[in-house]
Formats: sequence, C-alpha cells, structure tokens
Amino acid sequence: MVMATPRMTVVADTREQTPFEFSEGVLVVRRALTTGDYSLDGMENEVAFERKSIDDLVNTLIHGWRRFADELSRMQTLRHKAVVVEASVADIIQHRYRSGAHPHAVLAAANTVFLTYGVPVFFWGSRPHCRHMLENTLEQIWKRRQ
Repeated sequence: MVMATPRMTVVADTREQTPFEFSEGVLVVRRALTTGDYSLDGMENEVAFERKSIDDLVNTLIHGWRRFADELSRMQTLRHKAVVVEASVADIIQHRYRSGAHPHAVLAAANTVFLTYGVPVFFWGSRPHCRHMLENTLEQIWKRRQ
C-alpha cells in the first residue's frame, strides 16, 4: 500500500481581503482565525502571521493602535508569530505610503511592536517576495512538526 505524502495546509483568515496564492501543492483553506491572517491547519494556537500592505501597516500603527494592540496581545503567547509587511524598510524611509506620518514615527512604532509584545515585524519587500517568504517560513514550521 502506497502512503500519500502529506500536504501542508495553510489556513487563511476569512477576513483576509486579498489572500496569497501559494505554490502548487500547498492546500489553502479559508477559515476564521482568532489571531492573524495566516496559520497552519491544526497549529492555529501556535502559529499566526499578520499580513500588512504598506498603507495598512502605517494606518494601523499610527491610527488603529488600540485594535492592533489587542491582536498583538493575543499573538505574543504563540510560538511562531510575526507581522509580515509587503514593503521594505526603504519604502518606509522614502515615504512610499499615503499617510502624512513621518517615516521615523512609523519605524519607531514597528519597533514598539517587537519591544513591547515580542512580535517581530518583517519587511519582506514586494507582495510576491512577501508571499514567497511566508510560504517558506510556514513550510519550515510545518516540516519541523512532521
């Protein structure tokens, strides 16, 4: 009898408006997540990644802090967590976002996320690069559990 190779199953939150399309062979299911936009099936209490576009990040850090702080509080107890940004630090420094917030204020707020809640903020560049890095990270977590 031939055993089927298990496939990684990514859970994408139902509120995620523009979910990533991962590589062929990665199963994606849409389900409401308590925390974050992406997790792994069966590991929702251990893994949460919150995806942000550059404009969403800036708006959240500068104007939506209270609601975001609740999310970060839930994330801080998880084993694997991060805020993943579809932009680079250079994009922030060069003010490639629509808010009038100063780049230094944005970066300081991003550092506050890590220093206060222990949740790293990864600036993974463009949307395709962010998708690639998230898939790679989720795959490494998944393989370690197998």
